[in-house]
Amino acid sequence: MLVRDAMSTVVLTIGPAHTLRQAAALMAARRVGAAIVLDPDAGGIGILTERDILNSVGLGQDPDTEHTHAHTTNDVVFAAPSWTLEEAARAMAHGGFRHLIVLDRDEPAGIVSVRDIIRCWAPTRQQVPA
Repeated sequence: MLVRDAMSTVVLTIGPAHTLRQAAALMAARRVGAAIVLDPDAGGIGILTERDILNSVGLGQDPDTEHTHAHTTNDVVFAAPSWTLEEAARAMAHGGFRHLIVLDRDEPAGIVSVRDIIRCWAPTRQQVPA
């Protein structure tokens, strides 16, 4: 199975000036664990994850004054839609992260997460008769 078969194509995109609270609210509303941050001043495409927000709050930083640009990962590993899920899982395990931005022709096409891969690899849940 390929990344294109597992990835989410509905992607949350935010800017570097969003506060962490705004980013968290948008992520919660869309029920996603990561957002693509488009910041041409910092090299283009970055990623902000729920872990980044959690780390900031855990350090006592104010989510109303902290901006995404200070917490975005800009040294991103990207996946291609044609990667196998094994390649994506290997990249995640090697890098110690749970989300990969999928690029198609240098443009964000989606995000694939560990959860997406597990859904594809795990057998379908079956209803237990009552």
